[in-house]
Amino acid sequence: MRFGIFYEHQIPRPWDRMSEHRQFQNALEQVELADSLGLDYAWMVEHHFLEEYSHGSSPTAFFGAASQRTKQIRLGHGIFQLTTNHPIRVAEHVATLDLLSNGRVELGTGEGAGPTELHPFKARVREKRDMWEEAIQALVPCFTEDAWEWHGRYWDFPARNVLPKPYQQPHPPLWVACSNLSTIEMAARRGMGALGFQFATPDGARAWVNRYYSIFAAGPDKLCDYELNPNIAVVSGFMCAETDEEARAKAEGWTFFVFCLEYNATHKYEPGTVHLWDEYQEWKETPAAAKVFESGLIGSPETIRTKLRAFAETGIDQIILLNQAGKTTHEDICSSLELFGREIMPEFHDLEPEHQRWKQDVLAGRVTLEDLETRGHLTAVMAANPNIKRYTADEIRAQKEAKEAAEAALAGRSR
Repeated sequence: MRFGIFYEHQIPRPWDRMSEHRQFQNALEQVELADSLGLDYAWMVEHHFLEEYSHGSSPTAFFGAASQRTKQIRLGHGIFQLTTNHPIRVAEHVATLDLLSNGRVELGTGEGAGPTELHPFKARVREKRDMWEEAIQALVPCFTEDAWEWHGRYWDFPARNVLPKPYQQPHPPLWVACSNLSTIEMAARRGMGALGFQFATPDGARAWVNRYYSIFAAGPDKLCDYELNPNIAVVSGFMCAETDEEARAKAEGWTFFVFCLEYNATHKYEPGTVHLWDEYQEWKETPAAAKVFESGLIGSPETIRTKLRAFAETGIDQIILLNQAGKTTHEDICSSLELFGREIMPEFHDLEPEHQRWKQDVLAGRVTLEDLETRGHLTAVMAANPNIKRYTADEIRAQKEAKEAAEAALAGRSR
């Protein structure tokens, strides 16, 4: 099993003039520490306008700085929004970062969260899956073709040689954001790595992994010509301390993170009118908040080791540790990573050769995975906060309805 760290760059109010400066400087030190400890990946999301929840609007700038302070750790876009960025600009940014980092970029892509993010860029929720698919088709050949043009519904550009070309050939590994089982299945069908959240129990994770790799082994239906990336990773709340009690006391950031997901799924608000940290103070006393600690990797080294052993048996490729959230201090983040890297991670790194052999056997058809029931395996955090699940389900339903309406309109015009 491999490990990453994850950044939304959360900065709860109240803010001062140096709040963002402190956050980014601390995060760079944390990535540098993770690199020295031997963690495998650093991931950063791209979000826009999501006050307190994310100040991470420019991952390439952040990783450009991180690339010069690290040597081994992979730098992962988790994700680059293809609905709010032109495909040519994505290709240029990613290739430049790949050159600066000597080929350490992972390209995760996605669609953006909702109207707050998408509408200022003239993108719509009902069209975002179609935009993402077309953007992949327009983007990936930019990495390899000396003259590439695209004429589609959302993107249109004449033939150009998009420069520079990436260090990795033919391109950095491709991933896609996954919020539920249907998008994990989609990632496998498209031949891409799946980036999801750990909102399932180990039994649920095993079902997801089996479904993902079974679809992958059957032969992906790629959107265009690109290298396959069979990998499934999950983001998990994280805090490691000498005792379970100490870890839980330092892990309030994880409950704030989940609160923000719940709040953004159920509320619309004008810019600057809501203080999420203040709203969170009431929510954190609810039974739903208490359930949050039952998920994630929060506890002593022995507690986390036990949880990770259960997930290692599922076939998960990577666990991404969400440490920077809420008001978790820089000191607690660093001490947590150091304890994890020293006392826990080596055991699971040692399992990686065996895991790779298992994966190759599955992909080659030498091992057939059981199709397990995927329902009923949500963690307590999802059971107690159903709006997180409902939000993603509503988006999927809206996309399906929009596609059906478009097909019906086309059928009507053809008669």
